Amino acid sequence: MKWIRFSVISLSSSILVWLLSHMGATVMALPPVEDIPEEILRTEIIIEARSPIDGKPLTAVEYAQLQEQLRVSPPPKLSSKLRQTVFLLRIRGVLLQLFPFLDL
Repeated sequence: MKWIRFSVISLSSSILVWLLSHMGATVMALPPVEDIPEEILRTEIIIEARSPIDGKPLTAVEYAQLQEQLRVSPPPKLSSKLRQTVFLLRIRGVLLQLFPFLDL
């Protein structure tokens, strides 16, 4: 009698767990309806862009010109005094990590 009761309870609980685990799986497997498929997005030609400097919208031609200007123009040079100050601050940071008891 105990064996039959145990088998009925174990079978019903197994079926219940299986049903609960698979109940929401079919709904969650599909993407939202408004989501554009990746295959379409990969073939889409981008004709609008944003400026990396200020985030304003640009056309493709303006974006290409801006990229060329940024590539051609060298980065601004720092003054030697400012470069020396940054170097000393980095050394100070390393020394404070090695010797935290120093009062620099």
